[in-house]
Amino acid sequence: MSTSIKSDIKANKVAGFGALLMTTFLVGCSEPPKLESLEGYAQGTTYQISFWSEDAVPVTEIQTAFNDTLTQIDKELSTYRPDSFISEFNRSLSVAWQPTSQDFVDLVKIAQDIHAKSEGCYDPTIGPLFDLWGFKTDKLHVPTSEELTALKSELGIDKIEIDEENLRVRKTRPFLQLDFSSMGEGYTISKLSDVLEAKGYDNYMVQFGGDMKIKGHKPDGNKWRVAIQNPIPSADGAPKVYQVMTVVDRSGITLDTSGTYNRHFDDNGVEYSHIINPSTGKPITHDLVSASVLGTDPRISDAWATAMLCLGAVKGEKIAKNENLEVFFIERKNDKLVKVSSAALLKTDRVALD
Repeated sequence: MSTSIKSDIKANKVAGFGALLMTTFLVGCSEPPKLESLEGYAQGTTYQISFWSEDAVPVTEIQTAFNDTLTQIDKELSTYRPDSFISEFNRSLSVAWQPTSQDFVDLVKIAQDIHAKSEGCYDPTIGPLFDLWGFKTDKLHVPTSEELTALKSELGIDKIEIDEENLRVRKTRPFLQLDFSSMGEGYTISKLSDVLEAKGYDNYMVQFGGDMKIKGHKPDGNKWRVAIQNPIPSADGAPKVYQVMTVVDRSGITLDTSGTYNRHFDDNGVEYSHIINPSTGKPITHDLVSASVLGTDPRISDAWATAMLCLGAVKGEKIAKNENLEVFFIERKNDKLVKVSSAALLKTDRVALD
């Protein structure tokens, strides 16, 4: 994936700390099935995958399938590859229909749905705003109102049209660009989970860049435990655990986290967050520093985590209530971290907060 909202939100994430798999201990008299583990580097981040089954297939077969899947995702969605579908789509100034895949159509549909439900706070077309503010080059430029108005008129996920029956998309503005990195980790998790389930694995934890999907239980029958990273790093820069959760629901849940991780510009005493509100074209000014969303579809919960970080805790709680979203917010108030749970998270029986 590449730069967009999530590049600033997640660039400093360390896999395993957006949601950490806690150490597994094998206990009991009879030896349980082996917990297999694979890890690697892809899409600019690390991944860690643990899985087990009574009827296991060779791990090398799983690794090959993972590699093939990651290669296919890159060919379609990597903005670093000039030959990927999304790079060619972005370079083209044509507003004609372009054939695409069902997966690509689905990502656009999810983006448009969450854009509408989040007061415009989710929008994977706003990469040019990061350029305008100088965030990609670390050279701050505070744009004028005229600059923002002119650029915003050319942006918007609502300016992408879909023909789902014929699997086609088109942009209605020639310079419009898409970047799905803000739900890219969730999308990748969904595809890798599909690989595992196709091979007969129903007990696993797929962790990619800090986001994750957890299903089933550990080989010894115990529940999986995961953790949310402290958005404020320790003095030596090492990630810290902020909140541990025990996963009760064995049918499969997702946990996606977006955080500011203390990234901002300081210009003459004025701090500018690296998180931009697509509706205003300006950096956010609220106190929310981390948002974690539980769900069942990692693409959707990933996108919602991004939207929540834009909305802030107050608006985010209201929308989470309307959409029945399980969200764990962390605010920074007077240099202290304050946690807030959405109404749905307070009532959930899918996880237990330790």
